[in-house]
Amino acid sequence: MRAVVVRSFGGPEALEIEEVPVPRTGAGQVRIRVEAAGVNPVDVAVRTGLLVEAGLAERREVHGVGWDTAGVVEEVGAGVTGFAPGDRVIGLADRLDLPLGAYAERIVLDAAVVAPAPARATPAQAATLPLNGLTADQALDLAGLTAGQTLLVTGAAGGVGGYAVELAVTRGLRVVAVAGAGDEKLVRSLGAEFFVPRDAELGSAVRELVPGGTHGAIDAAAVGTAALAAVRNGGSLVAVLGGAAPVPLRGTRVANVWIRADGARLAELARLADEGRLTLRVAGVLPLAEAAAAHERLTAGGLRGRLVLLP
Repeated sequence: MRAVVVRSFGGPEALEIEEVPVPRTGAGQVRIRVEAAGVNPVDVAVRTGLLVEAGLAERREVHGVGWDTAGVVEEVGAGVTGFAPGDRVIGLADRLDLPLGAYAERIVLDAAVVAPAPARATPAQAATLPLNGLTADQALDLAGLTAGQTLLVTGAAGGVGGYAVELAVTRGLRVVAVAGAGDEKLVRSLGAEFFVPRDAELGSAVRELVPGGTHGAIDAAAVGTAALAAVRNGGSLVAVLGGAAPVPLRGTRVANVWIRADGARLAELARLADEGRLTLRVAGVLPLAEAAAAHERLTAGGLRGRLVLLP
């Protein structure tokens, strides 16, 4: 089968397509015939070696690429009862110690990190959900807010930020969205009550809309202390990017969200997507052979939604 791997860190040209053996299914695992794989910033971090430099992964001869997958169960391992061949599923490959990722024709995942795909979504749409949806969901858990409270979301037009806005609304939160001036209509359509352009003086602009500041923030754009300035004393801030968490001034609680695959919660997110409460946004679709072109488009910026590779 074909898979995209990295042997030497570098630019998009470092993504190599190789013929590799079909992965074997172990106990408690499922093998998925990949129909779509999402393209995310973390994939660029794998390709460039940033995760190794940061001490988050060990240097190996071959690194697999890709976290988000949508496809069809091809084989189940011993002890798996929740899935059967032919089931349409989504999953998240969050382990950094494996030689293959989701940029491949097949992938083996633990059944516990797999969920039924949204029934109303195409494979490309479904592949945009696992990483960004779970990151937003787990960031909201860390923020620890309750219905009626206010939440600031930076990068609200992006993959994680967009899901954070919609999921916050499902939890009864009032959302202040920060994005580019041209994205106001988009983020309001996702449910944001307030809008602040990203080039504004964030602390002052937010406090004009929400006197005293918001109860919490999800900093999906990694603006750090500027986002914290918009949060009231004793509030919370969750940084999406590792290392981007500011010092917890004024009695605030500050944390990083470190994504973990969770099949049960992913199934709930898929249900919300089927109910129309989560918007699955595809910025473009490319064949697996054009993974390098997908990375070039991603790093150029300006995307609204996720690029998706089709094996």
